[in-house]
Amino acid sequence: MPLVTPGIGLVFWMLVSFTIVFLILRKFAWKPILNILKQREERIEKALKAAQDARIEMQKLQANNEQIVAEARKQADNIIKEAREIKEKIIAEAKQQASIEAEKVFAASKLAIENQKIQAMNEIRNQIAELSVLIAEKIVRKELQNNEQQKAYIKTLLDELTLN
Repeated sequence: MPLVTPGIGLVFWMLVSFTIVFLILRKFAWKPILNILKQREERIEKALKAAQDARIEMQKLQANNEQIVAEARKQADNIIKEAREIKEKIIAEAKQQASIEAEKVFAASKLAIENQKIQAMNEIRNQIAELSVLIAEKIVRKELQNNEQQKAYIKTLLDELTLN
């Protein structure tokens, strides 16, 4: 059973060698290992902080992008509204100009018709006057074939002229 129960000398030398190895590791390896772990922890914290900052920045950019999109939509709506107003204004002006032109054409046509009517009436009056003169001339020639009748007719006309 000597294998199961260790000897005191062996335990002593194991404790001494473990203490020496522990002191050497503590003096030369423990601080560098702790420094490396500390640096790694700091790098991980910096990376996490950078990721958090990047996430916050992305949220800000996303909000900014949404605001830009909303403004672009608002501007597009304003442009469309202005275009519709301009279209309606142009249509109203075109209708007004067409109405004015129609009134001018109507007035010009009415004036032309009135002028043609007056001209036709004048021509009819002239023709009636010519026909009346011809008829009167034929009647007067027939009735006034002798000098006494002509003198009597002239005297009647002069009397009518002085009365008027």
